Amino acid sequence: MDTTPEQEPAAAAADDNPRGKRADAQRNLRSLLQAAMDVFTESGVDAPVRAIAERAGVGVGTVYRHFPQRADLIVAVMKSRIDDCADAAVSIAAEHDPGEALSRWMQRYVDFILTKRGLSNALQSDHAAYAALPDYFYARLRPALASLLRTAVEQGAIRPGYEADELLRAAATLCKANPVEDTALTRKMVGLLVDGLRCRT
Repeated sequence: MDTTPEQEPAAAAADDNPRGKRADAQRNLRSLLQAAMDVFTESGVDAPVRAIAERAGVGVGTVYRHFPQRADLIVAVMKSRIDDCADAAVSIAAEHDPGEALSRWMQRYVDFILTKRGLSNALQSDHAAYAALPDYFYARLRPALASLLRTAVEQGAIRPGYEADELLRAAATLCKANPVEDTALTRKMVGLLVDGLRCRT
């Protein structure tokens, strides 16, 4: 189809829009990270890069351009998951009362922990690329949960005296204690944990 003179400036403006290009690049990167997470979950972290590229609909070169080493990709996937979990606290708090928001976010945290278990062997290695992940984990998730806890206490939904770190570790321990396949049991145990914090009248 021929481009009319009226269309040319608009097309040129779109091509020259740095913000639009950055947004497209960000979406493409998130799609690549999602594809990597899916493939890692299905086949482990040693899955072929080609499988990740095919899932994301990009060339292998694109994967290596963003992530020269497999460890770089694993770290990026983990940080993306951590960010998603932390950011979910804001939207959940906006949609639910404080007690319910805390409960729902803890279940969202369970989702993150269960997904992370597929990467646990790699993350437990002594590779230098993974060294900063624990600090990143707590720097993002601790404030998210602390905010939910503080609001729930202020509104009388739960008893005071609990710290975000305590709940993060307790829920993670419950996740590790149950079989990977039995997610229903894990969710039930974490639900009981949160229920035990509630104020009783």
